[in-house]
Amino acid sequence: MTETTSQLPPYPAPAESGDTPPQDPWQPPTPPPSGGDEPRRRGVAVLVAVALAAGLLGGGVGAAVTAATETGNDRPAAVNALDTPAKAGSDAPAGSVEKVASAVLPSVVSIAVQTAAGGGEGTGVVLSSDGLILTNNHVVAAASQGGRIAVTFNDGKTAAATVVGRDPVTDLAVVRAEGVSGLVPAELGDSARLDPGEQVVAIGSPLGLQGTVTSGIVSALDRPVRTGGAGASGEDRSTVIDAIQTDAAINPGNSGGALVNMAGQVIGINTAIASLGGSAGGQAGSIGLGFAIPINQAKGIAKQLTDSGSAVHAQLGVSVQDLPGTTGDADGAGVAVVQPGSAAAKAGLQVGDVVTEVDGRGVDGADALIAAIRSHQVGDRVSLTFLRDGESRTAQVTLGSDAATG
Repeated sequence: MTETTSQLPPYPAPAESGDTPPQDPWQPPTPPPSGGDEPRRRGVAVLVAVALAAGLLGGGVGAAVTAATETGNDRPAAVNALDTPAKAGSDAPAGSVEKVASAVLPSVVSIAVQTAAGGGEGTGVVLSSDGLILTNNHVVAAASQGGRIAVTFNDGKTAAATVVGRDPVTDLAVVRAEGVSGLVPAELGDSARLDPGEQVVAIGSPLGLQGTVTSGIVSALDRPVRTGGAGASGEDRSTVIDAIQTDAAINPGNSGGALVNMAGQVIGINTAIASLGGSAGGQAGSIGLGFAIPINQAKGIAKQLTDSGSAVHAQLGVSVQDLPGTTGDADGAGVAVVQPGSAAAKAGLQVGDVVTEVDGRGVDGADALIAAIRSHQVGDRVSLTFLRDGESRTAQVTLGSDAATG
């Protein structure tokens, strides 16, 4: 196929056939023919008009003439970007990703764990000026078997660290960097005030690349996510988190890092990603489905770990299972076992009941019920909606503790 192109016509435009050829604008006007007053008067009028126009243009015409004279040709002097000094950029506006990153980066650290069997990397969030750091349990669990932990701060300085407490149930841990002071604690926000679509920033050390900043939005809230299983320390306690879902890029190494709102407040601890799977021997990467532990839940666990080295969790006292997908029953979590003396037993729940709501929040399966209960504190009173023999019922339950069974 033949392509055609067109150009803008040169200025001035060519005359049409039969017209008088245009005057070259760079040449003086053609003198009028001798004889007769009318042509002479018209020529005088043209000269007057030219003089007035020149007077109106003033310095601009002079500058153009000067430039052409200085270069020795008819074009103005060239300006070369390579010879032009760089100008200072404008300050980033408040609430921009740049401002958020600048404020939060000093409070985010890189964590490396070395064991006889190998090593691993993750991220942590500074809780106190004297070295308390919040991270994921799976980042530092291997250190419980004699491994070493090293923390690298945003300014490049490093320090050894020790485990203060770990909680496999929520996948959280607190470590302390040794011999440090004057650290910048992160500002913690309120994860209960988040809304889907809200802009957030993730900061961490994906694949060991310290201080990596990515941005996105809150994709969903109250997302039940099951992670973990048998860990490096021999633990076999599944972690079900009531997660914040985000499309901010999170990759291996981001674990334990900060998910931050646009006020620079930490509202989540990045802990897991969904993936389509990696190649043999490789690691899966971000596909825009990242999950963070809400900071309102993480704060309570971190406080317990700092004070006592361990944590307890709210418990309903039942074993639950997903409903068979072919029965046509309503969504919910089927009660398989009710522990004697538990919160559920005291509230009158029975084997075979199907829990469908917790405080008005829908429950579509076993993990959803576990996540909803773990988002509460021991002693909280919640409303359970459940089905028994096809009839919807409601019970008020005061949540117990897993301290005796954990």
